[in-house]
Amino acid sequence: MTIKYIDELSIENKRVFIRVDFNVSMKDGKIKDDTRIRAALPTIEYALSKNAKVILGSHLGRPKGKGFEEKYSMEPVAERLSELLGNKKVIFPEDCVGDAIKKLSKDMEPGQVMLLQNLRFHAEEERNDDNFSKQLASLCDIYINDAFGTSHRAHASTAGMAKFVSVKGAGFLMKKEVESLGKIVSNPEKPFVAILGGAKVSDKIAVIENLLNLVDELIVGGGMAFTFLKAKGFTIGKSLFEEEKVHTANKILERAATKGIPILLPVDHVVASEISDTAKSEVTKDANVPEGTMGLDVGPKTIEEFSKAISKAKTIFWNGPLGVFETEQFSKGTMTIAKLVADSNAMTVIGGGDSVTAVNKAKVADKITHISTGGGASLEFVEGRKLPGLTALE
Repeated sequence: MTIKYIDELSIENKRVFIRVDFNVSMKDGKIKDDTRIRAALPTIEYALSKNAKVILGSHLGRPKGKGFEEKYSMEPVAERLSELLGNKKVIFPEDCVGDAIKKLSKDMEPGQVMLLQNLRFHAEEERNDDNFSKQLASLCDIYINDAFGTSHRAHASTAGMAKFVSVKGAGFLMKKEVESLGKIVSNPEKPFVAILGGAKVSDKIAVIENLLNLVDELIVGGGMAFTFLKAKGFTIGKSLFEEEKVHTANKILERAATKGIPILLPVDHVVASEISDTAKSEVTKDANVPEGTMGLDVGPKTIEEFSKAISKAKTIFWNGPLGVFETEQFSKGTMTIAKLVADSNAMTVIGGGDSVTAVNKAKVADKITHISTGGGASLEFVEGRKLPGLTALE
C-alpha cells in the first residue's frame, strides 16, 4: 500500500485537516476515558511543530445527523485537548462546515488549532455526500487521516473529502496500526496463535476464514465457542449460541482439520444459571454444559490448554474476551489469558474492542506490543478487506 505519512509531506504554514478519532466515552457531560485524544497527540504536536494551521475533525457518539445535540457536542473534547496541549487555546466553532467556518480556516495563524463541531450532526457525513465532502475539503490544503478506528467506514471525512484535496496522507497513529496489523497478515513470525472470543461467531466468520491461511493454532473462547461446541455435538445448556451458524461452524472445523490447523475450544467451563456476582457457579468436568446453566467463563483445564499454545507463540493476535469478564466471578479466564499474552515473548497485537478493556483491567497494557484503536477496523484489516479510509489515501 503506497501511503505517504505526515512527516513525508511539506506542511509548513499550510492548513492541515486531520481526521482524528475523538469518539471518547462520556458520562454526564464528562469524559470518562481520554485514551483516544492522547493517541492522536503525536500527529497533532508534529503538525504544530511545523507551524501548520491544524484543523481537527471527528464524530462523537451516534447523533443520527439531525443537527446539534448537547450530549454529543465536541466542547468537552476541545477543553480536554487544550489541557493536553499544555493549555493551548483550541478554537471551537459552532459547526463544521459553512462560510463562517471557511473564513475561520483562512484567518488561522500558523501554529493554531481548531476542533470542528461533531461531523455527524450532518447526515451527509455518514452518507459520504460529495457536496459535504467538498465543503470539508475547502477548509484545508492538506488532508491527513489519523482515525484508524473509523477507517472501515466510507464517510465524507474518512474517504470522500480525500478526493477533493490534492495532497493527502496518514498520521502516526494510522502508521502504527498499518505496520503492526500489516505484519500479522503479511509476514507473521511463526508459530502464530490467534485468540478469538466475544459473543458472536457471525461477527468473525470472515476473520476466521482468513486467519486459517495464516495461523498455526486458533483458540476460540467466549460466547462464540458454544456454536462450535454445539456443532461438535456437546450439550450447551442455556449458553449463548447462534443456531443459524452451527452449519458454518462445522464447515470451519472441517476446513481447519483439512489444513492441519488445531482449533482449540474450551474443555471445561465455569457455569451458573444467571449472570450475577451472587450466582452460584461451578466448574464442569468436561466440555458439556449441564441443563439449566450457561457457560460464562472458561474452566481451569481450558486455561491450561490455551496457555500451552500461548507460551510457544512468536506472534499473537487477540480479539474478544473469553467469558463475561465484567462480572468478577466470570473474569478469571480473560484476566489469566491477558496476563499470559502480556508475559509471552511473542509480538502481541490486541484487536480493539473489549479486549482492550480486558488488558487495561488486568493492568498489562504496557506489556502489549500493539493495542489497536479500532475493533471493527482491525478485524476487517485482518480479514484482508480494503478499508475505505486507507484506499482514499493511496
